Amino acid sequence: MKSARARVAAVGLIAAAITLAGCAATETYVPKAEPTFYRSMAQPGAQLDEAAAASMISGYRANNNLPAVTNDPELTRLARAQADVMAKRDKLDHNAGKPFVVRLKASGYDAKGAAENISAGYHTLAEAFSGWRDSPPHRANMLLKGATRMGIAAVYTPTSKYQVYWALIVAEPDDHKQ
Repeated sequence: MKSARARVAAVGLIAAAITLAGCAATETYVPKAEPTFYRSMAQPGAQLDEAAAASMISGYRANNNLPAVTNDPELTRLARAQADVMAKRDKLDHNAGKPFVVRLKASGYDAKGAAENISAGYHTLAEAFSGWRDSPPHRANMLLKGATRMGIAAVYTPTSKYQVYWALIVAEPDDHKQ
C-alpha cells in the first residue's frame, strides 16, 4: 500500500513540477523597448516622437483638469524654426530670430492665445518636460487654458555646449482654425 501511495504522490509531484515548469516557460519576461520619451536627442538623426510628446503634455494637462492637445503641423514648423535658429546661434533666446508674437503672427496662425517654452541642454523629452514642469512660468505655458494644439521640436547641434535645443508652442486656435 505504501508503495502505491508513494507512486501516486510521486506522479502528483512530477505533474505539478511539469505544470509549474510550463508556466514559467510561457511567462518569461521579455524587456520592452525603451519608451521614446527617454530617447536621447543628442545624436545625429535622432527623431523626436511628437505623438509621445502630445500624450505626455495632454496627460499633464488632464491631471490639471485641462483639455488635451494635439500636434499641429504649423505649430511644429514654427517650433522647429525657433529651435533651429537657437541652435545655429548657440543661444537660448525667445527672440533669437524674432519675438514669438511676431513669428506667430507672420506665420498666419490665428490663435486666441498661445505660449512658447524653450530650453537647451536636456537630452530627452522626459528631461525637457520635467524642466518645464518644474519652472513656474514654463508650467503655466503648458497649462494654458483653452489650448488644444501644440508643436514641439528638438534640434541637435554637436558643437554647442547645450547640444540640444527645444521649442514647444501651445495654442488655442481661433474658432475659424478649429
